[in-house]
This record gives sequence, structure tokens and C-alpha cells, in this order.
Amino acid sequence: MNRVFSGVQPTGNLHLGNYLGAIKNWVTMQAHYDCLYCIVDLHAITVPQDPKVLRAATREVAAGLIAAGIDAKSSIVFNQSQVKGHAALAWILNCQTPIGWLNRMTQFKEKAGKAREQAGLGLYAYPVLMAADILLYKATHVPVGEDQKQHLELARDIAGAFNRAYGSDCFPLPEPMILGAATRVMSLRDGTKKMSKSDSSDYSRINLTDDAATIALKIKKAKTDSEPIVSYEPERRPEAANLIDIYAALAGQTCEAVTAEYSNAGFAAFKRALADLAVEKLGPLAADMRRLMQHPDYIDEVLRAGAERASHIADRNLREVEDIVGFLKP
Repeated sequence: MNRVFSGVQPTGNLHLGNYLGAIKNWVTMQAHYDCLYCIVDLHAITVPQDPKVLRAATREVAAGLIAAGIDAKSSIVFNQSQVKGHAALAWILNCQTPIGWLNRMTQFKEKAGKAREQAGLGLYAYPVLMAADILLYKATHVPVGEDQKQHLELARDIAGAFNRAYGSDCFPLPEPMILGAATRVMSLRDGTKKMSKSDSSDYSRINLTDDAATIALKIKKAKTDSEPIVSYEPERRPEAANLIDIYAALAGQTCEAVTAEYSNAGFAAFKRALADLAVEKLGPLAADMRRLMQHPDYIDEVLRAGAERASHIADRNLREVEDIVGFLKP
């Protein structure tokens, strides 16, 4: 079976964009792939973190994955720092990766901004660690959004460079999995900006921990334009299009089908229907997530067991890499 690896930052405040853009698709993939879902806490510390907040956010993300339908018995759910092979392989791949390749990575420039000279080495080498995450498990497929496509291309380049340098076929070249509709959920307050936990307005997003009343209220208050007709025109009506995208993704329909269904109902009626649908789909998830977060010991055990299973794969593959490189066996 082909193997999927995907990671999620433990930043807390999982929201609808995370669910529709990634987690919902991960749930579906479990039936078709050997899946590893990793909470990438090593990546998180490339920027300053409060240790208590990081631990809480790691547990919150794990709770969100489980509540959304990730089966920790069939898939492997773990946090990155518990599997030491990630850091070990990253160092080996650092030694194979030309500086020029990393200088082309646009995300470092965006995240470091004007403070580039003060940025940590970890932030600069972030894409190599991402390559190590994938290659450590010899993943064949990686779900990616637009913001990660360049990093996956680099992972493929690094895998190819390693194979050529040592005359081996150690690493497969991982294929990108471009996810379907509503992979880019926009803010409920500004249809031109991506839904984000960092937005100052809580009404810009639906958090996965929001209760039913809050979900309905946020949909009701979501920004739209003055036109009463339901039409899908992303360029001219970005806020209206965003709500149609969300409905389509939650209902498993196309945007065209949603537009046709509500074309004669008016936008006010459409928003009421969207609120009902969002509560129906997200309400149970939110309740389960809040319940799980009250049991941190259970979440820690899920992550520990997942890390143990991941380590069985990682250790075997890392030993192969170390042998190829020429390290003495312990």
C-alpha cells in the first residue's frame, strides 16, 4: 500500500480552514493509504514558543485529529519530537543540501522578514527537516497546499541528490497530493484573506472547539455583499464565494450544485441553511474534541503509542541510510 505522511503545526486554535483544507481529507485517506499523521513540534520551535503553551497545543491538535475521525489504531498519530530519527536524518540531509537551494525558499523570506539576520538556523533549515519527515518513512504521497508545494519539490530534489550521490535507490520521490474543493478557506470577515488563528477577530474563523450556538452566530455575522442572489463569482464576490465553498465542502457537493439549489432562495436563506449544516457537521466534532481535551493522559498515551509504531519504521530506514553513508553500526 502507498504511504502518506502529513504534518500539522501544534499552534492551537484549530479552525474550519484546517478541517476542510486538510483534516477532512486525511480521514478519507485512511481507507486507501498507509497513513502517518505527525504533530510537528520540532518545526514549531523554529520560532519562540512558551513550553506550557506548546504542550497544550500539541494535545489540542491530537484531540482535534481524533475527534475528526482519524483512527489512531489504523493510522499512526504521533508528535515529531518523540521519534529521534527526524532530527538525525535531517542532519544527514543538511549535509546533502546546497545552500543555493535553501536560498530559493520563499517561506523563509516571508517569515523572517526584515529580521532575517536575527532569524534562527532552524527557521532557515526548516525545509530540510520537512524533507526528513517525509523521507524517514519513505512516504510515497504527501498532501500539500499551495504554501507547501515548493518545500515538497525540495524534498524530491534532496531525495534524488542523495540517491545519486550514493548510487542507491534508498528514497522514493514523494508525489504531491493536491487536495480538492475548499482547500483554501477564507476569513469570514474578509474573503481575500485566508482563515487564520492569528486574525485579531474571533469572528473571522470557526474554531473546532466552538459550540453550536457560536458556530451559528459566526455564520450569521459572516461578511457578505449587498446582492441578495446566490451566485458563485470568486473574483467579484469573494465573501459570497467563500461561504458557497464552505457549504459545498461540508455537504460534499460542487459549488455549481449549491448555487443551483439556492439560486431562487436568496442569500439570507442560504446563510441560515449554511449555519444549520455547519452545526450539524461540526457540532459533534467540537463536543468530542472538548471532551478529549479534558483527558490529557489519554491523549499522551495515544501519542506515545503512535510514536512507538512510527519509530519501528523510522529506526529501520535510518539504519539503512546510516549504512549507505558509511557510519559504523552500533
